[in-house]
Amino acid sequence: MITSLQDALSEIYALGGPVVMLLLAVSVLTVALVLYKVWQFHAARVGQHHHLTLAVEAWDHGDRAQAQAEAGRSKSYLAPVLKLALDGQGQTAQSDRADAEAEARFAGLERGLGTLDLVAQLAPLLGLFGTVLGMIEAFQKLQTAGSSVDPSLLAGGIWVALLTTAAGLAVAMPASLLLNWLSARMQRERIFANRALRVVFAPQAAAAEPELRVANGG
Repeated sequence: MITSLQDALSEIYALGGPVVMLLLAVSVLTVALVLYKVWQFHAARVGQHHHLTLAVEAWDHGDRAQAQAEAGRSKSYLAPVLKLALDGQGQTAQSDRADAEAEARFAGLERGLGTLDLVAQLAPLLGLFGTVLGMIEAFQKLQTAGSSVDPSLLAGGIWVALLTTAAGLAVAMPASLLLNWLSARMQRERIFANRALRVVFAPQAAAAEPELRVANGG
């Protein structure tokens, strides 16, 4: 098996040169990174905030005990942040601390997305670089051939050169799609966390209490 793998790599190197080998290595690392991010998102329960949503709704309606109970049932990575806000009884002094804790967790989940962005941007350039090198080599062979030019010699050199561009695009396009998907999920997480914390620190029930006291002549 090792021998067959070495033979396959040798054929790839002979066909596309060092640029294709580099793109192959980048693609393997990219797949490993994406699998890790998918596992990380799943382990952190990204997007799975059912109990936190119920906790925020209960808090917004003044049911403190229910809010604490629902937050305790959640296994989301944002549960400690919401519990911090709830334990502070919605004091605005805790707002900055809760926001900072949420951002720290977002940063942990976003680690590695910059690498995907780099792959999406550099892979096509690497492919183009390989194509330019291949075209230079093809025209060198054409010059060496002199007057006895074989069209198949030039055509063969060109398609081999264009292979690196295709390889670069094949690496960059999935990386870009996956980056956009992961970034969109993180954007939704930020929106959810921001709304949840704002509700905890400014619940609707608290705003209604002064109006009730005025109506009752308090």
